[in-house]
Amino acid sequence: MRDPRIEKLAEVLLHYSIGIKEGDLLMIRGNYLTLPLIKELYKKALLAGANPYTKIGVDGIEEIFYSIASEEQLKFISKISWTEVEEIDALITIWGEWNTKKLSNVDPKRIALAQGARRPLFQKLMERIADGSVRWVGTQYPAHANAQDAVMSTEEYEEFVFRAGHLYDEDPIATWRKISEEQAKIVEKLSQYNEFRIVAEDTDLKLKAGGRRWINTDGHENFPDGEVFTSPLEDSAEGHIKFTFPGIFLGKEAEGIRLVFEKGEVVKAEADKGEDYLKALIATDDGARRLGEFAFGTNYDIQNFTRNVLFDEKIGGTIHLALGASIPETGGKNVSGIHWDIVLDMRKGGEVYADGELIYRDGKFLF
Repeated sequence: MRDPRIEKLAEVLLHYSIGIKEGDLLMIRGNYLTLPLIKELYKKALLAGANPYTKIGVDGIEEIFYSIASEEQLKFISKISWTEVEEIDALITIWGEWNTKKLSNVDPKRIALAQGARRPLFQKLMERIADGSVRWVGTQYPAHANAQDAVMSTEEYEEFVFRAGHLYDEDPIATWRKISEEQAKIVEKLSQYNEFRIVAEDTDLKLKAGGRRWINTDGHENFPDGEVFTSPLEDSAEGHIKFTFPGIFLGKEAEGIRLVFEKGEVVKAEADKGEDYLKALIATDDGARRLGEFAFGTNYDIQNFTRNVLFDEKIGGTIHLALGASIPETGGKNVSGIHWDIVLDMRKGGEVYADGELIYRDGKFLF
């Protein structure tokens, strides 16, 4: 039986998020769990006159790769991957897992080595997204393992996912256009400031973003969406921060992360759990020790931490910082093989000052 919510999601992704065009070379990538959405996207893309093709993942492939690949194989990037990044016009990535803990026992240094080697490929894709030559969106399919991480039944998680994307609205595209207009006002205000100070429990961190562009994320690159972000000046972060929620990267996590910054660089990194993984990722390359993103979560229909960064970084009333690569469209210059978003809850006493003015308290803007 066809799910009307899946049909509506495919419609929004194609005709709002990436703005599919006749003749587009569209890559649709996901795994077998996400086949209902893959097929709906493929059909609707053909009807729109595009040229879609699929890359469908197989359960267990990543574990095999990280477990037995040689160092040379871990660092190998095929010409096919480069051709795809250079030639596609649009890309839809669908996430949905059989097992989100599949890499728990993999040596973090092997993951860091592979991620570091893919940095040029990742950077090229980000540059093309930034200059508009590739339109990209990533979305979550309500899979069983993701529901378990969120401590929800599969049915509850489906409701959560589709409601966060406003897919129960009569016209979701109209809803997202309205959200875009509201967030544009926040972006306009934030763009007037240079220095930001984040104050919360065991947190007092300053960073600068003057001259950088704030981005309104309104469903065109992540779906569901709801954040405004920029890239801090690479040498500006000073102070310390303790993140509320675990930092999760490739299914592995570090809890109770505490970072100390001097001249923009992490000089001390601790975690209550997963500290080795934290330090291995920070050691991926020089850029992994600096911030690539500073953002406010603005989707107040998302209130619970689900161990899925697509939703968690959007939680209304939170901020997040990313270690690693800047988003080029902001004007950021940090280059890294990782981009790791970590979330801080600001809803109980958190404050943000901009050029000395209190602009954000308890998870809400004051202007």
